[in-house]
Amino acid sequence: MNAENTGKLKGVLNAVPNGYLVDAKWLTQHGIAYETFRDYVNRGWLIRVAQGVFKRPDGNTLPEDLIAWKACLVSLQHIMKRDLHLGGISALAQLGYSHYLPLGESAQVWVYGADIPTWLVKLPLNAKITTRKLTLFADPSLGLTEGTANSRDMVQNDWQLIISTPERAILEALDELPDKESFHNLDMIFEGLTTLRPRLLTQLLNSCRKIKTKRLFFVFADKHNHAWNKQIDAADFDLGKGDRALVKGGKIHPNYRIMVPKDFIPVKTTDGP
Repeated sequence: MNAENTGKLKGVLNAVPNGYLVDAKWLTQHGIAYETFRDYVNRGWLIRVAQGVFKRPDGNTLPEDLIAWKACLVSLQHIMKRDLHLGGISALAQLGYSHYLPLGESAQVWVYGADIPTWLVKLPLNAKITTRKLTLFADPSLGLTEGTANSRDMVQNDWQLIISTPERAILEALDELPDKESFHNLDMIFEGLTTLRPRLLTQLLNSCRKIKTKRLFFVFADKHNHAWNKQIDAADFDLGKGDRALVKGGKIHPNYRIMVPKDFIPVKTTDGP
């Protein structure tokens, strides 16, 4: 290997910590020719984990082992600079709001982004990846944050997962009702959302493009009636007109005109004995 290639390899090794990933696009952007990939793999400096995707060996795993989904996402966000984030129910779980997310290979990880590579869902990860485009909000960057208490196991070079805040994540999760999320699960999660920030919620609700999602948010918000709910008035937002069907066998919510399970309908109170 000549001095030029040695210098390029050193740059790759410095930029990609052990156990993290890069793809062919990133390698070529950093001056590594396609014909060089095979040499790096043969020498054990990179492991090919899928067509055009490579991992730095970490000394503890074999090529056929499953790849940690957190390390994969951090690689995409901080090394390959892809525009994507962890969102929905997965972000809520990382932030400690959900204890119902399955672990291991049965876990489902929700990834939102404008620049999600097609190879992501094909990798041998220790979770199932579900992807969504950035269509829910007019401002796709609103309500994102870095760092979670549950990501200490994969911190490298001060990198942390870029994830939705709980205010954004609950709207992303509500948007998946009823086909991909359950009312029961989100109801239990919503019960714990006692510290949401009214200002950020207001910004997100104004940016939200889905009438269904906004109506559902207020159905849950009124049901649990946390302190922050008193600072948000549904009348300040565009909730559309007309009834919306959502679940079979449900009832139309009297305030938000969307069909929900019967136990989400407020109980009528009557005066007198």
